[in-house]
Amino acid sequence: MWAYKHTVRAFVWGLLLVLAAPAQVYAERIKDLVSIGGVRDNPLIGYGLVVGLDGSGDQTTQAPFTTQSLKSTLTQLGVTIPPGVNPQLKNAAAVIVQATLPPFSKTGQRIDVTVSSIGNAASLRGGSLLLTPLKGVDGNIYAIAQGNLAVGGLSVDSTGGSSITVNIPSAGRIPNGAIVEREVPTPFGRTGTLNLNLHNPDFTTIKRVVAAINNVMGPEVAAPLDAATITLRMPQSGMSHVGFISEVENIEVAPAEGAARVIVNSRTGTVVIGANVRVLAAAVSHGNLSVTVTNDPTVSQPGALSGGETTTVTRSSIDVTAENNPMFLFEPGVSLRDIVRAVNSVGASPGDTVAILQALKAAGALRAQLIII
Repeated sequence: MWAYKHTVRAFVWGLLLVLAAPAQVYAERIKDLVSIGGVRDNPLIGYGLVVGLDGSGDQTTQAPFTTQSLKSTLTQLGVTIPPGVNPQLKNAAAVIVQATLPPFSKTGQRIDVTVSSIGNAASLRGGSLLLTPLKGVDGNIYAIAQGNLAVGGLSVDSTGGSSITVNIPSAGRIPNGAIVEREVPTPFGRTGTLNLNLHNPDFTTIKRVVAAINNVMGPEVAAPLDAATITLRMPQSGMSHVGFISEVENIEVAPAEGAARVIVNSRTGTVVIGANVRVLAAAVSHGNLSVTVTNDPTVSQPGALSGGETTTVTRSSIDVTAENNPMFLFEPGVSLRDIVRAVNSVGASPGDTVAILQALKAAGALRAQLIII
């Protein structure tokens, strides 16, 4: 246990020291910083039936909609079930099917689907999804799903009443399980302008991106709208829109440094300090006072012919120890490297560091966002 604690402490402080190293500027491609306005994924959803289960399907007394769905499906296939007859569907389950339609998906392409039980089926392992239409938010059908499920979970029951469940057996996936039937129109290439949206809005970053685009593609090609959006003026002739965006998204830009933040995990004591964290003048005292009370039982023996009895007497001893950790001083504008060095010099653990940072924040000396998760 001693070795484990010291290994964890060495890892955490090693991470803090790495973060404390002088910051270097790294360029990133514009395609890693922005997304194209109007080019987005589209969620799809559908209701279907999974059949072929090994007795782990819905119990019809508690999931009557499964019986209704199967009757409707059989009727469409030309099979008529007499009124009042409710088959026991231990090998079938009602499910919700979900998928994400990527941008620019074309008719005939395949996408993955996720299948989840909505009844009381114990497991979907070994089941097959029947033909299921997948609709968008507008109610139109954009894909058709069908196929055998791949279930990562496992559930086993014994006759004695014990059971074991691994992962989630009531949900599974069908890789390439849906065929795209309808395309989603996008505004790309239909107008003379196009918007780029920063993943992390920042005025400095967007200024640098606009300057880099105009430097490579020509003046007044890009213009900022706010801290998140850039408007591009598309070429009128010569280069296609696809070629234009290809060149733009491969331009390299050095994004602005993020805001000064300190992230604290209160459960594990892990502390991550950003490179721009500064503190005002402050003095911090760190020390631990330990009080140990020990009870030692001893035997009290009476003197000869005294008529007394032998008894057990508890003698208590108290030991007080205090660590000799001096107070250390933060000068105004102290950097991250100085903070880590000072806190580490007094032997503070990550948990102690949390308390120190909270005290600095409460005193108004910490010039950073303190985020506790």
